[in-house]
Amino acid sequence: MRLLFLGDMVGKTGRTAVWERLPGLVSDLKLDFVIVNGENAAGGFGITEDIFLETINAGADVVTTGNHVWDQKDAIVFAGRHDQFLRPANYPAGTPGRGSSVYYARNGARVLVANVMGRVFMHPELDDPFKTAEAILAACPLKEQADAIVFDFHAEATSEKQCFGHFVDGRASLVVGTHTHVPTADCQILNGGTGYMSDAGMCGDYDSSLGMEKEEPLNRFISKMPKGRFEAASGPATICGLGIEISDSTGLAEKIAPLRIGPRLAETIPAFWA
Repeated sequence: MRLLFLGDMVGKTGRTAVWERLPGLVSDLKLDFVIVNGENAAGGFGITEDIFLETINAGADVVTTGNHVWDQKDAIVFAGRHDQFLRPANYPAGTPGRGSSVYYARNGARVLVANVMGRVFMHPELDDPFKTAEAILAACPLKEQADAIVFDFHAEATSEKQCFGHFVDGRASLVVGTHTHVPTADCQILNGGTGYMSDAGMCGDYDSSLGMEKEEPLNRFISKMPKGRFEAASGPATICGLGIEISDSTGLAEKIAPLRIGPRLAETIPAFWA
């Protein structure tokens, strides 16, 4: 199975780049399943229902989120209406929406996607992500109720991300980190067969500070005083994520590599899809 994961869409330029390029990627690369993190898609803070639906229409099968999931008020309302919209699974019981679900890929495979948020340097501090993952895996084991399992681990600390990867190694197809918006160079297959990358990067303008116009973040580092609001950068966007091929027989990773399309960063498409 060919699966593509795209990192956090940031602002109009990020989401527009995904909408414009994703249909061609699905067709040209013969993708079976696509996951996109959309938590920064609305001006850099949260996501609206219209943006979610446009992302699904462009070819995403699931849209994941993170700590900014509720920044747009209507997310609280529409979260429960759409099975393809995920918020972190370790929110307390009773939170609107869902944190994981099983979907069908284009090749008929059953794909469990789970959105889990870390706790180190993160706000709000949610329930234990490791216990949450254990419960999800116990309810839907790989090669029993799911042919592939993907975790979007939305977290700040790479140590927490790596430990989470090792925790589910051999029991999930892929663990990919989001939230820090910078693509890491550690794309790999862990010892037990789980694909892993600490951060997929963002889909946004890299002439920025994590997708935001750089002047105000720079000012706050220097002066410690706010002069204005953070605004999403509006220059040309680079699409960042990773591609993975998952074994039909084991549900584990066979090949994994980063994907980057756009200016500033060196463009790359997984060689096994070229």
